Amino acid sequence: MIAIGCDHAATCLKEALKTWLQEQKVDVLDFGTFGTAKADYPVSAYKVAKAVAEGQCEKGILLCGTGVGISIAANKVKGIRAVCCSEPYSAQLSKMHNDTNILCMGARVVGSELAKMIVMAWLAVDFEGGRHKKRVDMITKIEAGTFDEIA
Repeated sequence: MIAIGCDHAATCLKEALKTWLQEQKVDVLDFGTFGTAKADYPVSAYKVAKAVAEGQCEKGILLCGTGVGISIAANKVKGIRAVCCSEPYSAQLSKMHNDTNILCMGARVVGSELAKMIVMAWLAVDFEGGRHKKRVDMITKIEAGTFDEIA
């Protein structure tokens, strides 16, 4: 299941992606925002990130005007590796090399068709592990406050 959330600037894109994902037979849990009234992106970021971190959802998609603020907020939740992408290649490699679990995009940056391509690229691949696992483990240590290695 994929958790999805947004702020007021991205409600239309969220609805388009949610409908498209459901057409692809992907289960989606919508954490809002559900309208265009002003809504603070940290609220949706936290709800989606918490659902992913606690295992309620396997991964998440977050949307705001640029995708930047909502990704910063999501990354404050322990266990989250959120990435802000505006094209498919970075989305794909973020999953393969960084084991990202939340994809963030900006509704003022990408249109719905490009957003679908980005989501497809992200969902189509798995984490490669190997040399990348060592680096993700280092990120986890930084998050836990136990990273003491000097590069």
